[in-house]
Amino acid sequence: MIKPQEHFHGSDLEKIEAVYGIKKEDITSFSANVNPLGISPKLRTALADRIDAITGYPDREYTELRTAIANYIHADRNHIVVGNGSTELISLFIQITCPKKAFIMGPTYSEYEREITLGGGSSHYYRLEEEADFKLDVKALEKELSADFDLLVICNPNNPTSSAIPVSDMRKILDICKQKNIYCMVDETYVEFTEDINQVTSVPLAEYYNNIIILRGISKFFAAPGLRLGYAICGNVDLLREVNKKKNPWTINTLAAIAGEIMFSDEEYITKTRDLIHSERNRIYNIIKECKNVKVYPPTANFVLVKLLKEGITAADLFDAAIRKGFMIRDCSTFPFLDQKFIRFCFMEPEKNTRLLELLLEILN
Repeated sequence: MIKPQEHFHGSDLEKIEAVYGIKKEDITSFSANVNPLGISPKLRTALADRIDAITGYPDREYTELRTAIANYIHADRNHIVVGNGSTELISLFIQITCPKKAFIMGPTYSEYEREITLGGGSSHYYRLEEEADFKLDVKALEKELSADFDLLVICNPNNPTSSAIPVSDMRKILDICKQKNIYCMVDETYVEFTEDINQVTSVPLAEYYNNIIILRGISKFFAAPGLRLGYAICGNVDLLREVNKKKNPWTINTLAAIAGEIMFSDEEYITKTRDLIHSERNRIYNIIKECKNVKVYPPTANFVLVKLLKEGITAADLFDAAIRKGFMIRDCSTFPFLDQKFIRFCFMEPEKNTRLLELLLEILN
């Protein structure tokens, strides 16, 4: 068996090609967590007609784009700032608030800790308990969230656990943070995949709390990571002013801005995506939970976390077996608090999902 020398990200198809000798075109990435429907059909047909827009500079204020986002998320346009992917906005927010000590809910995405470290701060993790299916206990968090923290980072729904914090609990968290003078950064990359977005999203809370910034992008739900378009929602006008001052002009190219205006209004595509993910999430969860050799955690996003209980089988073993069939899953042993017994995979088209499940269950059973 070829043992990977490193853990592969969902975008590392070229590396997979080099290690395994499999053409990247022949790989179905169950690791990237991207919408299986691909880009919006409305975008595919309309963007070509506006190609001449690249002969001019984008609007420095991105007014039409921010208006389209505001209509899509039902928020005040003046509370929205756009950037070159949510990564740029995370970096800017960290630079401006200069957190000395951050509290990160884990296991989760590593980019938060990286940016905090680059900004000169230290990161500490609040451990989401496996026994509670990685669901947050707000009272337990409050006990550990001391006043010497100045930033709380939450991914909601969380990657890789696919667990989510309801908006009712998020309000309690913001009240706690407000009392202790702590900013709260909430990454909602996967919130659009949830069964009822209104029960999870913190966007409405930005109208009432000035200590929250919410991050979103188009890489996952709109299947357009190459466009590098992200946006943040924040009701703190002073903070937004500082972000806009520090942000370089025109970090979003003209076509990406136009693409955003188009895709956020494609209601048929948005509905079709949510229906597909809802159906496959329920189907796959119900199949996996019947397997005695795994523990599956209830998913709320477009991916699921699974713990391998069968002795002698590791995440690396399953990764190797799956990639040889052209399926790329995620070995989660690099996430904080997880080990070589955890895998994650997203939901693709039903036929591909079924083929992956058959392969995994054949090995595990």
